[in-house]
Amino acid sequence: MANDEQMDDMLTVREVARLLHVNPNTLRRWSNKGRIRAYRISPRGDRRFKREEIARFLAELNIQQRQLERSLEQIVATVINETSTKKAKPNTGSKSPE
Repeated sequence: MANDEQMDDMLTVREVARLLHVNPNTLRRWSNKGRIRAYRISPRGDRRFKREEIARFLAELNIQQRQLERSLEQIVATVINETSTKKAKPNTGSKSPE
């Protein structure tokens, strides 16, 4: 019975791929690379994912996204600062001959 309860708490490749809006092959690749932990449950090697692992993965992605956003904000602020401190070229006011 405990084994059935554990399996109920696990998600298939298809279910997780839908949750994450990725192709199932992308999820398998992430699993192979260790980005997300999968459990092999059958002689065929079917993968299952714990709900807690999916939550951890999403939290990690969220942290990475926030870090990227902060970096982008810093870059934009630097560019704006550099362009605003440059002196505008003076206009000579000369007109072209008519």
